[in-house]
Amino acid sequence: MTTTARVYRRHRTRAQRRRAAALPVRVLKAMVLTFCVLVVVVPFVSIIATSLAPADQVDRSGGLVLFPEHLDFTAYAAILSGGTVARALVVSLLVTVVGTLISLAATTTLAYALSKPGALAARPILFVVLFSLLFTPGIIPQYLIVKELGLLDSYWSLVLPVAMNAFNVIVMRAFFMGIPVELTDAARTDGASEWRILLRVVLPLSKAVVAVIGLFYAVAYWNNFFSALLYITDTEKWPLSLILRTFVVNSAQISTGDLGAVGAAPPQTSLRMAILVISILPILLVYPFLQKYFAKGVLVGAVKG
Repeated sequence: MTTTARVYRRHRTRAQRRRAAALPVRVLKAMVLTFCVLVVVVPFVSIIATSLAPADQVDRSGGLVLFPEHLDFTAYAAILSGGTVARALVVSLLVTVVGTLISLAATTTLAYALSKPGALAARPILFVVLFSLLFTPGIIPQYLIVKELGLLDSYWSLVLPVAMNAFNVIVMRAFFMGIPVELTDAARTDGASEWRILLRVVLPLSKAVVAVIGLFYAVAYWNNFFSALLYITDTEKWPLSLILRTFVVNSAQISTGDLGAVGAAPPQTSLRMAILVISILPILLVYPFLQKYFAKGVLVGAVKG
């Protein structure tokens, strides 16, 4: 046997030993990952299954169901046919869409202004933004300001107090600073105004960060129940997040007056699980389309500048 063959055989034997030694570790990793996946997936599947299970099966199981005998959409028909939950869903959709648009407009314009080195009072305003990121005013001052502005029991109280987030401004400003200055200078030389440069040059190059920041704002508006709890006393103006907290977290009974015009009301557990699924569904539908922008939008925006 030649020297080359002996060396090759020795290396192959060592590689086989390493693979054999690594097999138990790989099996252990697979078991741990499988357990983590089951811990996350099983409760989620159980929530969906309980909302779709027939009433008699939910009553027999005494609560959650993992595999429904057949699909029953009575719980969804009950909460979507009118009543408190359907009205709260419309309120949440309205507040989320309007609030996200307002927040994106305010954040984009401020971040673009702060990204310009020679902008008027850019450094003092940036200091104020950073200061608000580190020190929050507190609940009582915010409530007093909302009260003085006459926004109590108004939908604007769910939007204006949280219309701008300092972290999002900083991330978007860093992204804008990473755009080549030659592009904006060329547009300015051609006579374009700052608004035109922002709309026609900067924003088309910033789709990633705009999508990510927009998702951040949309999730925050959709899940924000504390502002409604603090500022809204009229239950007809409650968003879905506060209804979810009332009926699911606090286990309040869902009466027939909270439902639409249906026959026999489904079990309370099915109704609560249906409300929970409806509150999660919009974000689940939007997130996959924006996931590809996360690495580019957040990481690049946080590093550049």
